[in-house]
Amino acid sequence: MQLELTKLEIPEESNIILGQAHFIKTVDDIFEALSGAVPGIRFGIAFNEASQDRLILHDGNDRALEETAVRNAMAIGAGHAFVILLKNAYPINVMPALKNVQEVCAIFCATANPVEVITTTSDHGRAILGVIDGGSPLGVEEPGHREQRHRLLKDIGYKP
Repeated sequence: MQLELTKLEIPEESNIILGQAHFIKTVDDIFEALSGAVPGIRFGIAFNEASQDRLILHDGNDRALEETAVRNAMAIGAGHAFVILLKNAYPINVMPALKNVQEVCAIFCATANPVEVITTTSDHGRAILGVIDGGSPLGVEEPGHREQRHRLLKDIGYKP
């Protein structure tokens, strides 16, 4: 087995969600879930069919994000993988709705960090083995860091 590493393209001021689903209706149901999750959300979705025509299905309400999602799905090349690119929303805003989409089997990452996807290929197809999401820790949080974290959470409305 040979491992391959694919760096995903994440446009400026965007977040990416990478997951696995199982049905041709995935793109339509994710579109509906995202549309209803956050007013003003911008997104692009791409989904790799794993049987029949094996096309990259796609949709969205932002053409540039949709095109980038398609490029990422093509670069990953694993069947049933989906890529979502978001603007004007964070993954935390859409994860509950996304997890309730019946076709969604797994979420590999939801981030604005640089992402690399670890894949392998067999005679049968290609698989996602995991992701590298951002960098490794540089130390341990101290009281001053905790205060900064809590201040940030207050500033963005997640803590009273």
